[in-house]
Amino acid sequence: MAKDSPSFKCTSCNARTTKWAGRCESCGAWNTIVEDTGLSVSGPSKQGMGGRRGKMLELTDLKSMAEAPPRTEAGVAELDRVLGGGLVHASAVLLGGDPGIGKSTLLLQAAARFARNGLKVIYVTGEESAAQVQLRAQRLGLADSPVLLASESNLRDILTTLEAEKPDLAIIDSIQTVWIDTIESPPGSVSQVRASAHELVNMAKRRGISTILVGHVTKEGALAGPRVVEHMVDTVLYFEGERGHQFRILRAVKNRFGPADEIGVFEMTGRGLAEVKNPSALFLSERGKPTPGSAVFAGIEGTRPILCEIQALVSPAPQGQSRRAVVGWDGSRLSMLLAVLESRAGVSFAGLDVYLNVAGGLRVTEPGADLAVAAALMSARENHPLGGQTVFFGEISLSGGGASGDSDGKQVERSAKTWFHQRILAPHGQTQRGAGHRAGRSR
Repeated sequence: MAKDSPSFKCTSCNARTTKWAGRCESCGAWNTIVEDTGLSVSGPSKQGMGGRRGKMLELTDLKSMAEAPPRTEAGVAELDRVLGGGLVHASAVLLGGDPGIGKSTLLLQAAARFARNGLKVIYVTGEESAAQVQLRAQRLGLADSPVLLASESNLRDILTTLEAEKPDLAIIDSIQTVWIDTIESPPGSVSQVRASAHELVNMAKRRGISTILVGHVTKEGALAGPRVVEHMVDTVLYFEGERGHQFRILRAVKNRFGPADEIGVFEMTGRGLAEVKNPSALFLSERGKPTPGSAVFAGIEGTRPILCEIQALVSPAPQGQSRRAVVGWDGSRLSMLLAVLESRAGVSFAGLDVYLNVAGGLRVTEPGADLAVAAALMSARENHPLGGQTVFFGEISLSGGGASGDSDGKQVERSAKTWFHQRILAPHGQTQRGAGHRAGRSR
């Protein structure tokens, strides 16, 4: 390994030169040129950084306010909400979801909206042919949208095209199909995904091209590939939903330009994905006469209130082998809640099968659903329906107590009253006047 050549610097202006001189050529000061000793590094010389210095960084204080990056709204309110107000210029977005959930449909509709709003959009598909995407566009009524389409998985060709065309938005579907010819591993491997994502994100920042990457998910529901990809991008979105339901939820789990855990709700129709302006009415649309084992949970997803139905079924277990089945909630939290009910409230579920479901395909993650689940379990066990105008929210601790936060609780309570009366209970879109409202809340 070649030894670093000596260098000199000016102590007055930090200018560098390869030889000593009595006078600095940059600032004109005399006797300020000294030998630069280089970086003080430790470790083996072959693995260290050597003695050569880098360039000085430009430092600012915390008072300096940078301009907010420009955004472009897609015109799809639910998508713009999840993105934090629109697509940020030169940002990198990673979108994941189960196969067939509607990722390509959502992105094609979004690409058409962005293109109609004046952005130059290039849609690169590595999983389908261009003819398949064109057929989907015709089915969705988007064939006249000015979206540029290409079918390619070679990253070198993709980057060359993007640098030549200079689009405002590039959509890569998907990152697992892209490959680099300098890496011998097959597409979809850890090295290929990491290197491809790095080059695409770097291109987005250098060229000012907003980039959306589609990612596959594992059977556990997490994004496939190295986790470092999620750290590279600015925003990570998950497209969730059950195959048996027409509802689809777009959830932001990371967003450097907006709030995380924000959700957008869509409905899969024959004409593509339609926005759902009132998710609570959609999740409670099949709720009729109060039945045992049904409770309404009121929670906050991101910045919006969501009301959904918690369904429970309790039945005698055959041969004393109890079974616990959960859909849309954490199974371990159900086991903890059953133990609390037995230990603190004296209600035993031994010898009983317990089935729990969140209606509509929604997945609830916040602990504030404990009270609604407990109410549904008790209602199913006693075969006694709850009040039709009662909503529940609150966390239950291991001691049997607990309370929702004051700020969140008040927000949920106000939202529940407004949404439950004016948009859920009102028949044919008319508001029920004088209807009573009760909010179950742990104390």
